[in-house]
Amino acid sequence: MKDAMLCRRMFLKSSAFFAATLIGAKSAFARLVDGGTGGLTEGKLSLYNVNCNERLTVTYRNSLGEYCDEALQSLNWIFRCHHTNQTTEMDLRVVEYLNRLDNTLGGDNEIHIISGYRSPEYNAELRRRSKGVAKDSLHMKGMAIDLAIPKFGLDRIRKGALTLAAGGVGYYPQSGFVHIDSGHFRTWG
Repeated sequence: MKDAMLCRRMFLKSSAFFAATLIGAKSAFARLVDGGTGGLTEGKLSLYNVNCNERLTVTYRNSLGEYCDEALQSLNWIFRCHHTNQTTEMDLRVVEYLNRLDNTLGGDNEIHIISGYRSPEYNAELRRRSKGVAKDSLHMKGMAIDLAIPKFGLDRIRKGALTLAAGGVGYYPQSGFVHIDSGHFRTWG
């Protein structure tokens, strides 16, 4: 019995340490996003999922670089696969990229989500319909977002994303969106 209590106590302590480390890592990540300049602003997004007809305005990170887990869960939900309602944990790098893009365009813009996370089933269905859908799409890893901002033309959004050079930038004017992802920097379209 005493050994079981000791193991439980050690488990709880190590879990608390892991959680604190994770929170610290997220905070350190946010400071990296701002380039270490100390000029970090709140991470705030105003989103409209065009497929689900849902809106979300959320502050997911404070100016100290601390993330709000509830807000991140709300982001995971709004970025869900509209075909299956499945969610994934969105990559913080693509969320921060989106926030930086919004700020580059003046901030407080309503960003229309065309596609965020895609389930493997939905991605396979899209591949059957179009040659332009990657088999190993970063959408299936929560690392990509297709978006539009009605206030701006797609070319302006694309140029803003290219200026940041924070990941992939795809340009789809015929389909009405710009793709950004947290993969390595590259462009197409």
